[in-house]
Amino acid sequence: MELKNILAGLEGLKVKGNLDIDIHKIENSSANVEKGDMFVAIDGFDKDGHQYIPEAIQKGAKAIMAQADKLTKEMVKDLPEDITFILAPDTRHAISICACNYYQNPSCKLKLIGVTGTKGKTTTTFMIKSLLEKQGYKVGLIGTVCTYIGAKNLGDNDRTTPESLELQKLLNDMVKEKCDVAVMEVSSQSLKLGRVDGCQFEIGIFTNFSKDHISPKEHPDMEDYFASKVKLFQMCKYGYINSDDIYANKLPKLVPTCEFKTFGIDNPSNLLAKDITVTNSYVDFKVKLGDKNQRVKTDIPGRFSVYNSLAAISVALKFGCTTENIQEALLNVRVPGRSELVDNDKEITIMIDYAHSPESLESILTTVQEYTLGDVICVFGCGGDRDAGKRPIMGQIAGTLADYAIITSDNPRTENPEKIVKQIEEGIKKTKGKYECIVDRKEAIKKAIKMAHKRDLVLIAGKGHELTQEINRKKYPFDEREIIKDIIENT
Repeated sequence: MELKNILAGLEGLKVKGNLDIDIHKIENSSANVEKGDMFVAIDGFDKDGHQYIPEAIQKGAKAIMAQADKLTKEMVKDLPEDITFILAPDTRHAISICACNYYQNPSCKLKLIGVTGTKGKTTTTFMIKSLLEKQGYKVGLIGTVCTYIGAKNLGDNDRTTPESLELQKLLNDMVKEKCDVAVMEVSSQSLKLGRVDGCQFEIGIFTNFSKDHISPKEHPDMEDYFASKVKLFQMCKYGYINSDDIYANKLPKLVPTCEFKTFGIDNPSNLLAKDITVTNSYVDFKVKLGDKNQRVKTDIPGRFSVYNSLAAISVALKFGCTTENIQEALLNVRVPGRSELVDNDKEITIMIDYAHSPESLESILTTVQEYTLGDVICVFGCGGDRDAGKRPIMGQIAGTLADYAIITSDNPRTENPEKIVKQIEEGIKKTKGKYECIVDRKEAIKKAIKMAHKRDLVLIAGKGHELTQEINRKKYPFDEREIIKDIIENT
C-alpha cells in the first residue's frame, strides 16, 4: 500500500521524503522489520522504540515514524537520504490509524461491539457471542481468554485488547471469514494507549466500575481509569450501561453523541431483572422480552451473572434475537475460568474463578457462601506489578467472608512473592478469620483440597482461565485444572 494512503486522516504530521512509495507492512518492533517496511517508534514502559531507529533502517525500513517530543538528534544523526521520515504528535494514536488504513478499515465492515468495565467483560462477550450465533450470525470474539473467528479458536491472548496492528489484522481476518459481528473486550489500558483508535463501534457496553488497575504502569488514580473507559462511548452509536452503577450513570451526560439504554436489578432500567434465584450451579430471573416477562436461566452462578446476562440480552434484542434463542443460548453458554466447576472423583465442589480484585473476590465469596452447606475454603493471592493498595483489602475480605483462607502466590511477575503474601496478610490480620500462608500456589491448592469435605467448597481465585504463571518475566505452565486432577489422583 502507498505510504500516503497509510497516513490518511492523520493530522499534524511533518514529513521529509517521498510519500508515493509502497510499504510492505507496518512494524513497531525493530526485530520484525524487513525490507520495504515502515517502522513506527513508540516510547513503551520498558523500552523506547526511538532507540531502535538505526536497527530498523539497517534491516531495510523505507519509512520511519517517530514522535516529535521523544526524538533526539542522536537518534537520527545518520539518517539516509532515501528514507521517508515522519514526525507525529503521538505515535500510539498514529499507528492505530495507520493500521486501520493498512487493513482497509475492517471495523466498518462488521458490527463491532465493545465491552468495558472493571469486571464481567469476558463473561459478557461470551454470552453475546452465544446469543448472536444462536440467531444465525457468524461472530468473532477478542478478549482475555482467547480469540475466536466463528467456531475456530485462535488460541490464548497476551492482552485483553491486542495492540493496534494485531487488532486490525484480526478484524480483517474476521471480515475475510465473513463474520457479521465482532465482539471484543476493551480494556481501560487499550483505550488510554490508543489501541482501538480508528475503530468504528456499533455498540458499547459498560458493565460496572470499581477500584482496579491503579498502578504506575496503568492508571495513577480512579479519575484517569474512568476517563479512559469513557473514550469507548465516544466511538459508539449505541451504549448499554448498568443503571445500578454510579459511574455508568454519568455517561449519558458525558457523551451526548451516543444513544444510551440501561439494564439493572435495583434501579429503574430499560431492561430490568426481577424474581432472581441463585443456586450453587445456576441463576435464573424474569425479564421482559417482547411483550411478556420471561424466565431466563444460565449455569453461571452469582448475582453478577444476572448483570452480565442483561447486558448480553440488551445486545441480542438490538439484533432481533427471539425469546427462545435468548433462553437457549444463555442456558448453554460456558466461560472458561469464570465460576468454573471442576469435576473430580472425590465429589468435592472445586471452583476456579478469575476474581483478582477486591470487588470480584467479595462478590464470588458472598455468592458461594449463600449456597455452600459446609465451609468455604479460599485459595487466593495478588498479582505483582499491579495495584499494591488492594492487597490488604483482599486479605480483609477473605478473612471476613471465607471460613478458611490460604494466601498464596498469583502471578508475582517481577515482585517478590513472599512480600506480596505478607502485604495481603496485613489485611487478614484485622479479621478473626482462620488462615495460613503457603507461597507455592500448587501446594496451597493441595492443602485446600486435602482439608475439604463433600459439603465444603474450595474456591481457587485469581487466575481463572490462565494456563501459565508469570515469574520474573517468564511464563511457566500452570493449568489449575490439571493441577487439581493430579492432586486428586495422588491423594
